Amino acid sequence: NVPRKIDEDLQRHSLNVALLNGIMGQWLGLDEKDIRSLILTGVLHDIGKTKIPEEILNAPRKLTPEEFEVMKRHPLYSFELLGDDISEDVRYAVRWHHEKLDGKGYPDGLKGEEIPISAQVVSIVDVYDALTSERCYKKAFDHDTAIQMILDGQCGQFNPILLRCLK
Repeated sequence: NVPRKIDEDLQRHSLNVALLNGIMGQWLGLDEKDIRSLILTGVLHDIGKTKIPEEILNAPRKLTPEEFEVMKRHPLYSFELLGDDISEDVRYAVRWHHEKLDGKGYPDGLKGEEIPISAQVVSIVDVYDALTSERCYKKAFDHDTAIQMILDGQCGQFNPILLRCLK
C-alpha cells in the first residue's frame, strides 16, 4: 500500500519524465517506436520506489550513506517489478537510468557506450525534473539554474549530445 503523498509525487515526476523523454526523442530524431518506448520508460522508471521505506523517501534532509544505499536499489526493484511483459529495451533503460558516462552511477557502474541512449535520455530528464521540482528535502530550482547545474557537471556527467538537446 503506497502512501498517498508518495503516490502523487511519484506520479507527477513519472509523467513529467515521460513527457520530456518524448520531446527529447523527437529532438534526437528517433522513430515513433523508440519515442513510445522512451515515454513508457519515463512512466515506469521509478516504480521501484514503491519498495523503498517511506521514511527514506520522505526524509526532509540529506540521506545518510546507509539510507542512500537503500535508495540506490530502486532501479533494480523497478527492473524486477516490470518482469518479462515489458520490452527488454524499456526494462534496461529503467534499470540503468542512474548510470553515468564516467562509470560513477548505479546500480551496475556502466560507463560510456555501455549505457544505452534510452537510459541516458531518462537519466538527464530525471535529473532536470528532480531539480525543478519541490521535494520534501529541497525547494525547486528555476529552469535556468537547473540547466546551468547540469551543464556545469554538478549532477554527474552526461552525453554532450543530450546536453545540447536539453539546452
